[in-house]
Amino acid sequence: MTSNGPIPADGPISAAEPAPADAPAPAPVRFDAAGRRVLLVCVAGGFTTLLDQSVLNTSIPALRESLHAQPAHLQWIVAGYSLAFGLALIPGGRLGDVRGRKWFFVTGLALFTAVSLLSATATEPWVLVAARLLQGAGAGLVNSQMIGTLQDVFSGQLRARALGMYAVTGGLAFALGPPIGGAVLAAVGPEHGWRLTFLLNVPFGLATVALAARYLPRPRPSARHADLDLVGLLLVAALTLTLMLPFVQPPGWTGWLAFTAGACLLLGALAWWQRRYARSGGHPLIHPALTRSAPYALGTAVAMAQFGSSIAAGLVLTMFLQDGLGLSPMGAALVSLPSAVSMGVASALAWRVVQRFGRRTVTAGMAASALVMLAGGLVVHWAPSAALPWVLALLQLLGGAAIGVMGATNQAYVLRHAPAEAAGVSGAILQMAQRIAAAVCVSALSGLYLRATAGGGGHRAAYSWASAVCAVVAGLAVLASVYASRAAKDGEAPAAVASPGPSAVGAER
Repeated sequence: MTSNGPIPADGPISAAEPAPADAPAPAPVRFDAAGRRVLLVCVAGGFTTLLDQSVLNTSIPALRESLHAQPAHLQWIVAGYSLAFGLALIPGGRLGDVRGRKWFFVTGLALFTAVSLLSATATEPWVLVAARLLQGAGAGLVNSQMIGTLQDVFSGQLRARALGMYAVTGGLAFALGPPIGGAVLAAVGPEHGWRLTFLLNVPFGLATVALAARYLPRPRPSARHADLDLVGLLLVAALTLTLMLPFVQPPGWTGWLAFTAGACLLLGALAWWQRRYARSGGHPLIHPALTRSAPYALGTAVAMAQFGSSIAAGLVLTMFLQDGLGLSPMGAALVSLPSAVSMGVASALAWRVVQRFGRRTVTAGMAASALVMLAGGLVVHWAPSAALPWVLALLQLLGGAAIGVMGATNQAYVLRHAPAEAAGVSGAILQMAQRIAAAVCVSALSGLYLRATAGGGGHRAAYSWASAVCAVVAGLAVLASVYASRAAKDGEAPAAVASPGPSAVGAER
């Protein structure tokens, strides 16, 4: 695959240092045929797993009535998927690093697709809960291989563009899911419509499994780092469960204290074990280069704040549109649609912006997102009800574009600081951190919104407060991005991230 090498710390050409006037124009960077096939498989896998999650939201009322599900069942049906997804990420990433990614990708997607059939035929709530847990595990295994594969196969501008296309996939799945789900329920009826929404995954999953078996690079296990660090895997799984479970099934105050104490103990045990394992000559699960890299840690913090604030803001917006303005689920989906579309388009074009402005693209995009969230709260507080859907749709368009420009860009910069042998784990840690941030922000912001409305303040005031909190979280991401840029400028060289060039992909086939 054609590659121009890694992007410099502040981008190929910064605004302050334009290219010389007589310098030749850079050659266009394009994916070759093998690269396009690999990218197609990764994008298709992401679309299949993300479409499932976005379609499900429209089916909850229908499946609740059909299965006579209790609130606890619904909570596990919705949040259990994310819990299992997060639990599978780091073990899946490490297994892919050590044993090769291709067949873990195929296995995870085959599991996800097969369990979709079980979900569609469930007759008891507990069966659907179990199916969603299995689907989440399969999706986590697939997604950890996708990030690692993109890092293995692409480098430089091509890697940034590939990650941008992966972000486009998320935007399209998020945009298409609610309208598709609403259309299916309207056409077939709620009794059978919710089952059909689960079956939508099956043709996408089967086609992607066939493409992955044919086109993904053959497994190329690491001969140097073949140890799996099973104790580290178990500790990370326990830590992930301890961090996410309280937000899936909220406990009382004593429960929160117990989970917090447990997380602190597990974190300390993991740090101790990683040092001990490294001293004994093994290769720890979390590569030392990741813990020593300030740009990696700060970039992950940016991703957490961005993902958590965006997901929570989207949820609160949907609640406000339906409960506060009385819109139908389809009407609320149409107000949110511009965000997903603009995010997808901006993600596809972000690499052009990065070529000129480098890492500052992340800071500017995050600042714009914070301003849009703040503006949304002010608009809802003052604007008339008739104009609100249109104004909020416009703000969604701007906010989606801001996130699209910076999301994949920040991801590319973060992953540049991961060594090649830890490509899967580094991407898995990044995704798991985002999932935890989303669980925390969704729980906190939805609780804030509901308490504010129950307290008599009204839906407008509740949305304004929730938007202000989201803007503050996004503002923290701006600060983290500034410090990440400074850390990179201070001379911290990224770990070895050399990716295969044109001959590597062909050699693996």
